Amino acid sequence: MMNKTRTGLVALAIALPLSLAACGSDSTTSSTPAAGGAMSSSSPMMSSSEPTPSDSMSSSSMGSESMDASTAVFGEGCAQVPASGSGSFSGMATDPVATAASNNPLLKTLVSAVKTAGLVDTLNSAKDITVFAPVDSAFAKIPSADLQKVLDDKATLTKVLTNHVVAGKLTPADLAGTHKTLAGTEITVAGSGEKFTVGKDKANVICGNVQTANATVYIIDGVLLP
Repeated sequence: MMNKTRTGLVALAIALPLSLAACGSDSTTSSTPAAGGAMSSSSPMMSSSEPTPSDSMSSSSMGSESMDASTAVFGEGCAQVPASGSGSFSGMATDPVATAASNNPLLKTLVSAVKTAGLVDTLNSAKDITVFAPVDSAFAKIPSADLQKVLDDKATLTKVLTNHVVAGKLTPADLAGTHKTLAGTEITVAGSGEKFTVGKDKANVICGNVQTANATVYIIDGVLLP
C-alpha cells in the first residue's frame, strides 16, 4: 500500500510541471502574431488616415486667413469683388497694394493711372498705408477731356493719386477724421460704423477694410481731387 501511494505521488510531481509549462506555452502563443502575419489594421499605431498635428494646424491657419480676409470687409460694393482668385479678398491679402489692385477688375482705370505715373514700386514698397481706391465708374464721372489732361501731366497725375494715400493702416474705428495724405494735402472722412464719406465731394466708401500685404484699402465711388 505504501509503495502504491509513493508511486502515485512521484507521477503527480512529474506531471504537474509539464502541465504548467504547456499552459504557459499556450498563453504566449495566443498573444504573439504568427510568423509572417500582419498587425491588425485597427491598431492606432498603424492608422494613416488621421492628420498629423502639423497638418491640422496648417489647414486651420489657411482657413482662418481666408475667412478673416472676407469677413472683415463691409459695404454693398464688396459683392462686386471676385469670390475667388488673385482679385478676391483672400487673393489680395497676400499681395502688395498695387499688385493686388491690378488683379481686381473694379480698379482697372486706377491701376492704369498708377502705372502711367510710375508709382507701382512706390506703393508696393510702402509700409503700412491706407489707400482710398476709386472704382472705374468713379473716373467715368470726370469729363473725358479733363481726365485725359490729368493723365497727360505726370506731375498733376502723381499729386492726384497720392492724394488718395494716407500713412498708417486705418481701421474702421480710426477712419473718421482729418488725415494728411502723401500729396501733402488733407482729406476728411465722415461717418461711422459701415457708412463713410471721403473728401470734399463726399465720395462713398462702397467696400471698406480690404486688406493687402502692406495696406488697408477703402474702395470709393469718387475721385479725390486735391
